[in-house]
Amino acid sequence: MKFTLSWLKEHLDTDADLTAILDALNRIGHEVEGVENPGAALAAFKVARVLTAERHPQADKLQVLTVDAGDGEPLQIVCGAPNARAGLVGVLGLPGATVPANGMVLKVAAVRGVESNGMMCSSRELELGDDHDGIIELPEDAPIGTPFPDYAGLDDPVIDVSITPNRQDCMGVRGIARDLAAAGLGTLKPLDATPVATSGAGPEVQIEAPEGCPAYFGQTVSGVTNGAAPEWMQRRLKAIGQRPISALVDITNYVMIDLGRPLHVYDKAKLSGALTVRKAKPGEQVLALNEKTYTLDATITVIADDNGVHDIGGIMGGEDTGVSETTTDVVIECAYFEPEAIARAGQKLLLTSDARTRFERGVDPAFLEDGIAIAARLVTQLCGGIASEVTRAGSVPRVGITTGYDPTLAETLGGLAIPAERQRDILESLGFTVQPLDANGDPCELDDACDGFRVTAPSWRRDVDGPADLVEEVIRIEGIDKVPSTPLPRAPGVAKPTATPEQKLERRIRRTAAARGLNEAVTWSFISESEAAAVGGGAWTLANPISEDLKVMRPSLLPGLMMAAARNVKRGATSVRLFELGRRYLADGEKLTLTVLLAGDRSPRGWANGKAQPFGAFDAKGEALALLEAAGAPVANLQVMGEAGAAWHPGQSATLRLGPKTVLAAFGMLHPSLTKKFDLDGPVAAVEIFLDAIPAKRATGFARPAYTPPALQAVTRDFAFIVPSTLAAGDLVRAVKGADKAVITDARLFDLFTGAGVEDGKKSLAVEVTLQPGEKSFTDAEIKAVADKVVAAAAKLGASLRG
Repeated sequence: MKFTLSWLKEHLDTDADLTAILDALNRIGHEVEGVENPGAALAAFKVARVLTAERHPQADKLQVLTVDAGDGEPLQIVCGAPNARAGLVGVLGLPGATVPANGMVLKVAAVRGVESNGMMCSSRELELGDDHDGIIELPEDAPIGTPFPDYAGLDDPVIDVSITPNRQDCMGVRGIARDLAAAGLGTLKPLDATPVATSGAGPEVQIEAPEGCPAYFGQTVSGVTNGAAPEWMQRRLKAIGQRPISALVDITNYVMIDLGRPLHVYDKAKLSGALTVRKAKPGEQVLALNEKTYTLDATITVIADDNGVHDIGGIMGGEDTGVSETTTDVVIECAYFEPEAIARAGQKLLLTSDARTRFERGVDPAFLEDGIAIAARLVTQLCGGIASEVTRAGSVPRVGITTGYDPTLAETLGGLAIPAERQRDILESLGFTVQPLDANGDPCELDDACDGFRVTAPSWRRDVDGPADLVEEVIRIEGIDKVPSTPLPRAPGVAKPTATPEQKLERRIRRTAAARGLNEAVTWSFISESEAAAVGGGAWTLANPISEDLKVMRPSLLPGLMMAAARNVKRGATSVRLFELGRRYLADGEKLTLTVLLAGDRSPRGWANGKAQPFGAFDAKGEALALLEAAGAPVANLQVMGEAGAAWHPGQSATLRLGPKTVLAAFGMLHPSLTKKFDLDGPVAAVEIFLDAIPAKRATGFARPAYTPPALQAVTRDFAFIVPSTLAAGDLVRAVKGADKAVITDARLFDLFTGAGVEDGKKSLAVEVTLQPGEKSFTDAEIKAVADKVVAAAAKLGASLRG
């Protein structure tokens, strides 16, 4: 929300300077995002008069001017503008000034052999407009030597304020002025909403869709002349980034910014029949003022006549009935549109506008009467014409709750004790109606017998819903900085741990991931529909998303991490190692998940390894096992089974499971089509650990006895098996380890061989088995008995000892 300081003072009678106003805005909850003074860039430019204009001796299109800048001695200026002539009053840039349009610093220089001591400027060069056909021409009585910003009223700071979504009343300059007045920075000036004299019946209006537009006011003004808006209005609109178009259009924009009341004007000659507020017919189209055509459906409220749709209600008008320089009769629209309907329509059409921003937050429905009166007065004053009676269709909805309020809540909820009388003054200055009540709930005077207030919110404060909101209003105006810092009470002694088992797990696994060289990322919990579809589709779609890109609650953390990796790669990162601990949102609820993504180079190129090495599926498996172990999963009992799903690379991905049904993790390479969709080149490895699937520890007791070091040295034996080539090595190792659980403490694969001596369709797997004796050393017979059990266990998988 932008406005100029002088614009603010049209509504606020104050002597406060800019600094005090900015401090107050921040203090009462309106964050100042920036302040610009357009006049500061033009401080070195002056109003000057051309005394003489002679042809340049070396160039036909240049003139040599003598210019009076008000300093006594005339200056010689070389100028190429076709309108430069003796007697013209314009804007002179002196040596040292910087031209805003191109950043050029003016200096004394020779132009075709003739010295020039500055530059006479055009509107485009000073960024005051697009005119570049000649230099600026000012009135003959403009004071020579006056700094141009002072003369043109450009020394007027532009304040940019961030308005929170709940403060729709501050989407107009007057609303901000009201808040500042309540904060003690002056007095809110009265608003003149006197209706203009009228003649004749108003336009014909009918409402068929009151659920989208419950109230619609219309007024005709006949005999208007649609020229340029007055300079003061254009200057204010330009200062905040609005492009002046014509008087009629500029009036609607001005009232919207000034009072937070969107309006629309139709060229009456382009209408046929009554204006009808209705729902669009499926497939109907409208060419909007942004020159784009929109296809509508039956959920969108439109304004139409006998010829069709002319306005997407509350969002944007139509090109077909827009006003032009030939317009002589207009219909002014001042309507109230339901915020929810406007928000849904705007999202569906992907169409934003200043009107939509205000309507979807909720404009003041009680301001319809004053709004159309002010608009009609501006039209008749600036464009002439005769106004008709006002047509009022529908009924104005009543908003603004009435609630009881205990002044002691300011201290119990807000932490600041404020006298009841001061609270009443604050609320009344903000437009609330406050009635003191006695203990019986009857109206009384504000004295010791007063037991509370009955407070009615004004029509422009639909965000106020109860006493807690009133406390917020009182505290922010009184000053949040006045709330004392009060420590919370603490029980004596050593604080007891408060972290839940889930929080401890998250903390432990985060530290493990970081210790392994992974960088934590935090991505959106919402993604677009297309991104969700790429990983199987989302179960939950938001009905009112802030953006189409944030519409679906993520079914996987992979899309967010892939987008983060792509951003890093585009900025020169050669190795991306990310992890995120967050929740997936599935049909059966939220699932805590740890996701790891590895992209780029696993190791850089070097003399030892040659080319840079990319990440592979086994890198992902290593991360999965390490993180599962940190999470307390029984890693030794896990089985590698199958492929991980459609998002993963066939043959280069798998799952880690406890039994055939309990999936603890998926790991491997992502499918190339998926990585391509997210602008990632090359192989990308990933891990998904489903923390909710890890078996919980026992609620009481110990899962295992305390560790006691063995008294005797362990014994190792090597076994080489010929197995089918399709047999997973992990299955063999698991079978060998389980052959005699009382004696075998470990088994690991240390060799894989295929080739000479091994028939086709087979492979050789060598396993080292660790045997731990108990109270006495193994005898040869005992070791042989264990070896027989190992061979027998392997044989069940089709393995035989390699001879």
